[in-house]
Amino acid sequence: METAEIRRRWLAHFEGTGHAVVPSAPLLFDDPNLLFVNAGMVPFKPYFLGQQTPPWGCATSVQKCVRTGDIEEVGKTTRHGTFFQMCGNFSFGEYFKKEAIELAWSLVTGSQQEGGLGFDPADIWVTVLGAGFHPDYPEGDTEAIEYWLGVGVPRERIQGRGLDDNYWHMGVEGPGGPCSEIYVDRGPEYGADGGPEADEDRFLEIWNLVFQTEMITDVRSKAEFTVVEPLPSKNIDTGLGLERVAYLLQGVDNLYEIDEVYPVIERAEELSGKGYGDAEGDDVRFRVVADHVRSSLMLIGDGVTPGNEGRGYVLRRLLRRAVRSMRLLGVQGPCLPELLPVSMEQMSKSYPELRSDFERISRIAYAEEEAFRRTLEAGTNIFDTAAEQTKGAGQKVFPGEKAFALHDTYGFPIDLTLEMAAEQGLTVDEEGFRGLMAEQRARAKADAKAKKSGHANTEVWRELRELGATDWRAYSELATDGRVVGLVREGERVPTLSEGQVGQVVLDATSFYAESGGQTADAGVITLDGARLQVTDVQRPVKGLVAHTVKVLSGEVTEGADARAEVDPTWRLEAAQAHSGTHVVHAALRQVLGPSALQSGSYNKPGYLRLDFAWNQALDAATRSELEEVANLAVRDDLPVSAHWMTLPEAREWGALALFGETYDEDVRVIEIGGPWSRELCGGTHVQHSSQIGALTLTGESSVGSGVRRLEAFVGVNALRHLATERALVAELSGIAGVQPTELKDRVSQLVARLKEAEREIQQMKREQAKGATAGLADTAEQVGGVQLVLAELAEVDGGELRGIAQDVRQKLGETAAAVALVSTAGDKPVVVVATTQAARDAGVKAGALVKVAASALGGGGGGKDDLAQGGGQDNTRAGEALAAVRTAVGAL
Repeated sequence: METAEIRRRWLAHFEGTGHAVVPSAPLLFDDPNLLFVNAGMVPFKPYFLGQQTPPWGCATSVQKCVRTGDIEEVGKTTRHGTFFQMCGNFSFGEYFKKEAIELAWSLVTGSQQEGGLGFDPADIWVTVLGAGFHPDYPEGDTEAIEYWLGVGVPRERIQGRGLDDNYWHMGVEGPGGPCSEIYVDRGPEYGADGGPEADEDRFLEIWNLVFQTEMITDVRSKAEFTVVEPLPSKNIDTGLGLERVAYLLQGVDNLYEIDEVYPVIERAEELSGKGYGDAEGDDVRFRVVADHVRSSLMLIGDGVTPGNEGRGYVLRRLLRRAVRSMRLLGVQGPCLPELLPVSMEQMSKSYPELRSDFERISRIAYAEEEAFRRTLEAGTNIFDTAAEQTKGAGQKVFPGEKAFALHDTYGFPIDLTLEMAAEQGLTVDEEGFRGLMAEQRARAKADAKAKKSGHANTEVWRELRELGATDWRAYSELATDGRVVGLVREGERVPTLSEGQVGQVVLDATSFYAESGGQTADAGVITLDGARLQVTDVQRPVKGLVAHTVKVLSGEVTEGADARAEVDPTWRLEAAQAHSGTHVVHAALRQVLGPSALQSGSYNKPGYLRLDFAWNQALDAATRSELEEVANLAVRDDLPVSAHWMTLPEAREWGALALFGETYDEDVRVIEIGGPWSRELCGGTHVQHSSQIGALTLTGESSVGSGVRRLEAFVGVNALRHLATERALVAELSGIAGVQPTELKDRVSQLVARLKEAEREIQQMKREQAKGATAGLADTAEQVGGVQLVLAELAEVDGGELRGIAQDVRQKLGETAAAVALVSTAGDKPVVVVATTQAARDAGVKAGALVKVAASALGGGGGGKDDLAQGGGQDNTRAGEALAAVRTAVGAL
């Protein structure tokens, strides 16, 4: 049974029993504790935490997930993977244990002909919370046992286990409860008999049913926590691993061999000429490739782009590990163009948007591979230098700190360092490398732990939300009368805010726009009887609640007071111009560059817009000019701007574009500009006609990461001010140059050409002067030991000329044992060059060693070959010390 078919059966089973089918949330989810969605219940956390009211009594989903904690273990075992799919069914007080168990049993053991999964009931084992582990369950979860017996599971195949195995919580303060897990017996060839307690390789867990019953706090470990109180309603949260079920039903041994993953391994076999199953080391690499290619496909599909931190760094690491593994399998050329389409063909059966968006996805992935190939070239040069230094010092072990620097600074994989070191007869200090990696991971975990309190400070907002949702009127009004529901200062509710204080004000109704979707919050004032508050920020700390950050300009504000919220109309207009302008620029991009130039982020504030989009090369001046013209023609054409509310599936069918990484409700707002020319899901404020945007001028285009470009623009009055400034600048420069503005370009070109010619002449003169000044340097040679040594500080010669002079002097010294050490102090920082003759090298005088001595005295470093080497330093005043150090070093040889 194909994985996509298992997924379809899951959703159909629960939809047929009254569950709302909820689409998978994007892997990028708005959760302060997570880089990515890592469990099926994550999108439902606000409902389980009581922060939001669920729109359904029960729901089901197949959620895309990524877990990154064990990337290094991927491929080494057949259990670890980064991307996976979690099937879940959820009840918010509608049903509980009995129904959850019956629903699970009917799907797991139901015949395949009737839409079930078709597992033999005789192969099913279950676990429940055992006796003596939880004070509320002294005899264990006897209810769950009773219900499992009721569906036909024999008592001997129901095992009780401890809190570590059969109690679930989020790891932070929140809901928790006992759970019951479903296992499938894979047969005696996989291990010992005796159920999950005996062998979890033979008895494989496929489904965990969580019975949420209580609120817990003070979470110290999986089994150590404090129960606060019972939950207001008993909830169900379950999770079934789609890939695990797939490999059981497909008769393969692990997740790497299922239909959605194994075709990538097959293509990698063809490319490498090696076979999966022939050698364990190669098998690990095949599995890394298959997992990481699929994970990268899904991450880029959900809007992640490679970068140096956070989510972007995880994606970059996955892509580079895949490329590295193919290299270790013997594939030297680009491999992602061969592998990524294979993964797309399999995954698009469940996620058809991957096919329609593949041009963008592949462009980003292929650009990252090309960049990494260049990194490998640079890293190889750095490795060769470090390896030469190691061998030059008579060592056989490549230092761990250098291996770590290659890995951490240059992205050079440790496996590649090991391979290349072995080729040069070296081993690597892996213990030192692993120690530095462990220190780095410890710092990362400490940072993550410090951030793992995103829900701890929401209690005050949850309390205020329970008093009712904010009546939000930003789309229809600029001024609203309301009442002060609550006041917050420094995270705590307070009865009053006094003059000069800063805090948050929650009103029962407001016209202020809260920052979201890239649009900055409104500015304005809140007035009360005898008090005036300046609004500096507006946010939604929890869904349905709007909080205004204010500074009390005068008077005092108290809870329950009547208030009037007044948005600055100019601020709102200019913010709307910018947001509508962003949509216009996005549509213009797609018109000029094609449909794959999709927005991947934006920021709007009054008079200014910034738009990031998927593209892997700079836009030339002609393209930027065309974009600006298309956008301004849309403004001139006075296109109607309208907002429409509809369901998310309706919006997608209508062709509306969604911003990557955003999470949308079932009902969404679509902004349309000029009909189908621009249709986007958006919650921002907008003008009513495109002409109200005013002038639009692009001010910048740059790279913000691999495969992502950024456009910046001014709109409205700010655009006119920008153009006026440029016009004034052109007029001033024209006056200086003594030409008309239309002639300025040619005049500047002429001046630049003359300047370059003058610079060339000056450089030629300097070279001639340098030759004259240094003509007699060879005559200054002094005998040090058995070597003729020339030492000189050249204040008038720049570093670029120094190598040539040193070589000239060396040539004049003939075949004698001679060395030349020169220091240039013409620039801000000194440069040192050392050149040696063959006879000097035979006597043990090496340029690379001497330049290190000199550069060290200058407060810097350097290196090079035995015949010619160069270095630099920080302090020009120490040139004499550097030359003296060279004299001493030569004399000691």
